[in-house]
Amino acid sequence: MQKKFITNLAFLLFMNLFIKPIYILGIETQVQNQVGTANYGVYFAIFNFSFLLAILLDFGITNFNNRNIAQNNHLLTKHFSGLFILKLLLAVIYIIVVAIIGLLIGYDTRLMKLLLIQGFNMFLLYFINYMRSNLAGLHLFKTDAIVSVLDRTLLIIFCIIMFTTGVLKRPDGIMFFVYAQTLSYFLTSVTAFLIILSKTHSFTLKWNWAFSLMILKKSMPFAILTLLMSFYNRIDTVMIERLLPAGVGDVQSGIYAQAFRLLDAANMISFLSAGMLLPVFSRMLKHKESVEPLVKLISTLLLSLSVVVGISCVFYNQELMELLYALHTKESAKIFSLLMLSFIAISTTYIFGTLLTANGNLKQLNIMAASGMVLNISLNVILIKQFEAFGSAISSMATQYLTAIIQVIIAQRVFKFKINYRLINTLIIFTLGVVAINYGSKMLHFNWMVNFIMMVAACGLWAFISGVLNIKSILRVLKYG
Repeated sequence: MQKKFITNLAFLLFMNLFIKPIYILGIETQVQNQVGTANYGVYFAIFNFSFLLAILLDFGITNFNNRNIAQNNHLLTKHFSGLFILKLLLAVIYIIVVAIIGLLIGYDTRLMKLLLIQGFNMFLLYFINYMRSNLAGLHLFKTDAIVSVLDRTLLIIFCIIMFTTGVLKRPDGIMFFVYAQTLSYFLTSVTAFLIILSKTHSFTLKWNWAFSLMILKKSMPFAILTLLMSFYNRIDTVMIERLLPAGVGDVQSGIYAQAFRLLDAANMISFLSAGMLLPVFSRMLKHKESVEPLVKLISTLLLSLSVVVGISCVFYNQELMELLYALHTKESAKIFSLLMLSFIAISTTYIFGTLLTANGNLKQLNIMAASGMVLNISLNVILIKQFEAFGSAISSMATQYLTAIIQVIIAQRVFKFKINYRLINTLIIFTLGVVAINYGSKMLHFNWMVNFIMMVAACGLWAFISGVLNIKSILRVLKYG
């Protein structure tokens, strides 16, 4: 199982690391530079607002389906048609609720138009995720990897066309970007649907009330967890845009978006790993296989990577922001440092939160997420008015570390993992070494990019010297599984 997981994870990461960084660091940054910080800030706030309510689109069905299909492949044909109709009904409810809340919080006609189109895009995005949950549940990881980058590949092509025509520099340029997203998501969702359709024995559009209620009841804990985690992960820019005065909130939201973008890019690795871990953990737990070796392996890999990424981005915050953006680099660099330190906690959450989800410990996870939401919103209310976007970064980091620690504790108690003091000490020594390497690289008198590359290479070498990574153990897993 470990061999299959590592092999497919490598392919998934290769596909995504090839396409998505091009989009996030090349295309999306250029979009923000062309439409302006304030316009992009409004878009980013509305995107996150639509994301907060997206639980109505999914209701936990994707996570439930991923886990369920992984444990019972034969249920794909039985459930696919019914869930398809249910997803369409939830989409209608979602659009209505989004429109009502948008009006209640004071969005004008321009913002409502953007919100509704973005709401439709969110439906398409969640529909793609649902299709992918079927592929992952069937362990068709390579097909899933291709589908996972199709929308971004199409969007890259559409954006390049818009860059050459200059339409993004128009006052309504951000709308063209949103329309390009719509087309990309639509084409990808159709492709994914046809692939899943080929794996089913029958498909009929027929509403089954009893089946829908059963699914909603079973997925309810997943829905609550997703809603609570969405709030403390995505409410930041919504609160920045709403709590600060008109004009200031837009710009501060755009500055936060600049800093958040690289975290989003780095987070992709942990997110993709979790997407594969859920069905793998689910199947292993069903067959009463020990998950501890896989947890240790993936924890070592992801945490060592997140430590290097998080710490190096603190030392090179200003340089990285100036590389990507023309304006507000000093302000976004401070925010960027805190957000990237949070990446270590986020990676931890993806490992242990996924394990607990696969095991069905949703009550504990929901209590944890509710605590995180209350803390995050409370800190945002206090800190945003005083420190603007930087205050939101403080609240985000505090929340991420608190929730990560809670999940590790819950997992240790549920699975009775022995506390691996040797691994903990090794990670601490590795982290201190990474700090020292970064500090030393800043003392060199080369171009900062040369210093950065040398630092990354030194951190990679240090990972093996310190014992965090071991060539023999990795090769043994790949060869013998």
